[in-house]
Amino acid sequence: MYALVDLRRAPRAIALIAVTRGLLRETLARLGAAATSWVRACDFRGEPGRCCLVPDTRGRLRAVLVGVSRADDVYALAGLPHFLPAGTYRLDASGLQLDSERAALGWGMGAYRFARYRKPSRLPARLAVDAETLKAVEAPLAGTWRVRDLVNTPTEDLGPAALASDVMALAQAHGADFQEWVGPQLLAANFPTIHAVGRASPNEPRLVALRWGDAAHPHLALIGKGVCFDTGGLNIKSADGMRWMKKDMGGAAHAIALADMVMRARLPVRLTLLIPAVENAIAGNAYRPGEVIRTRAGLTVEVDNTDAEGRLVLCDALAYAVEQKPDAIVDFATLTGAARVALGPELPAMFCNRDELAAGAMAAARAEQDPLWQLPLWQPYMSMLDSRIADLANGGVSRQAGAITAALFLQQFVPHFTPWLHLDVYAWNDSDRPGRPQGGEAQGLRAIFSALRSRYTRS
Repeated sequence: MYALVDLRRAPRAIALIAVTRGLLRETLARLGAAATSWVRACDFRGEPGRCCLVPDTRGRLRAVLVGVSRADDVYALAGLPHFLPAGTYRLDASGLQLDSERAALGWGMGAYRFARYRKPSRLPARLAVDAETLKAVEAPLAGTWRVRDLVNTPTEDLGPAALASDVMALAQAHGADFQEWVGPQLLAANFPTIHAVGRASPNEPRLVALRWGDAAHPHLALIGKGVCFDTGGLNIKSADGMRWMKKDMGGAAHAIALADMVMRARLPVRLTLLIPAVENAIAGNAYRPGEVIRTRAGLTVEVDNTDAEGRLVLCDALAYAVEQKPDAIVDFATLTGAARVALGPELPAMFCNRDELAAGAMAAARAEQDPLWQLPLWQPYMSMLDSRIADLANGGVSRQAGAITAALFLQQFVPHFTPWLHLDVYAWNDSDRPGRPQGGEAQGLRAIFSALRSRYTRS
């Protein structure tokens, strides 16, 4: 799985030797004169991202030299699984000694291909690692592959009902409780904004809940925006803006994957996972600009723009989570294009109402090489969400500070005494890079899991 195998089952694995420019000469001296001549003839100089296949005297593959920048780079080997000839490889200590967990993690991320609709042209090369390393990387790789699979799946195969089924399967796998409110049940249970956003679709909106863990443990709530397709509603998107909106449930994919990682690790928490799953569609009963919705929390919201729907489905889920008095709330959402304008596609925007929670997340992001960037909950910008007829609007006339105002909107549904962390993610790679193929992507997932593990396993 993930193109990784147990080293004990691969006695003939081919040596994979990591080198830097400075280590190349020393490494070649150990390989011998023939190998040195071959490598020089190939003009390999140990440049990061390049590799050289070294044959033995019979023309068989003896070893692979790989140029790397440093020993702990997660992506040092990530370009190799679909580049090297099919076979099994092992880390060789005759060159730079790589961090085995980081190397295996990058290899597993690089091995991914979305294969639901098209058979891959080839299988990835495999990396043999020790059993301890296999165990250490299983959860983050499972989470990353899960996010990618969910985000890459088109809406006809992953609408609100199918997304709920994925959560149900996860609950069954971990012995967790599962509950959902569908269509009119949302109104009866007082989830009006989730219903309003999703009511125009023939695929009924729903709120999905998974509950797991010991009631005596701290309560952790995870929430993910599950807009399975976003047309923009009556404020319809352009063709370019709508093209990849199957990925607008990327926040849900992250929250589901993180819940799986928490339960796999058996963190000492009482976990609640909440996924508001809808399609923002267009029909005669679609919600309209200018409507006022009374939210679960009692605040009234004037709909300034039906394409600012993510904050509406999240606000009822946040209010429901707050009612249960959690120790912390974490939400993921593909919420704003403004976050991408500010930080680009690779850097998720993070907002947090607790310094210690934010510091833990940022420290984990650096340690895990899973970047985040904190933006401020700048209270003066709340005036951008003013409404003349309701408590607040879901948008405003200004296009400035869009990621911040979206986060401020959500903050109105989280009391100051409840620790809360919000990630505005892109959940997508626009192009191929080693370990990060084009398509759906997990961003901040490993960092937040590491931060939660530190928070809830302190001695």
